[in-house]
Amino acid sequence: MVSTLGIGLGVLLTLLAVALHVTRGSGWEPAADISDEVLEKRAATVPDPGFPEPGSRSVGGGGLPAGAAAAGEAGELEEGEAEAEEEEGPWTLPDDEAESFEVEYAKEGATISVAENENLLVAGEDEGWDLPYACREGQCISCGGQITDGPADDFVVHDGNQMLGQEELDDGYVLTCCAYPQADFTLETRESP
Repeated sequence: MVSTLGIGLGVLLTLLAVALHVTRGSGWEPAADISDEVLEKRAATVPDPGFPEPGSRSVGGGGLPAGAAAAGEAGELEEGEAEAEEEEGPWTLPDDEAESFEVEYAKEGATISVAENENLLVAGEDEGWDLPYACREGQCISCGGQITDGPADDFVVHDGNQMLGQEELDDGYVLTCCAYPQADFTLETRESP
């Protein structure tokens, strides 16, 4: 069946092949990294819109965030432009002046105390809950939730809500990433209109 001579010859040839490979090497060299070069070429093919826009020419960079000045530019306002001031709201309160409210996160099965200067998403994350979100700026509805106790305006104030209309707010829908509590209420997370 299997001869000792055959096994010995197989082992000897295998050891010889391994020895030759190790002593001479494979001759393989990794190719140079050209990813930066490719990205620069792709970015050069995207037209520049001529104004600062978030994500402008984002393939390979090239765009500045809205309102950002390039290196060496003063970033002065045009004549007649007013500097945007931060809107006042509970999010600007210092921690020692902020009032706390009891918010029941129904699907998480817990009621927690949330300060009026902390949004509902951050408060839930501080508890270790994996709550949904995407933009964290009120520009999508990934973080949506619903207050079951009544209209959202009776229980929270939004900072930057750009997605929910008055009808949705009247139905109790909130964007947890920019909703700050103003009273005690029950919240159903992962609910969108």
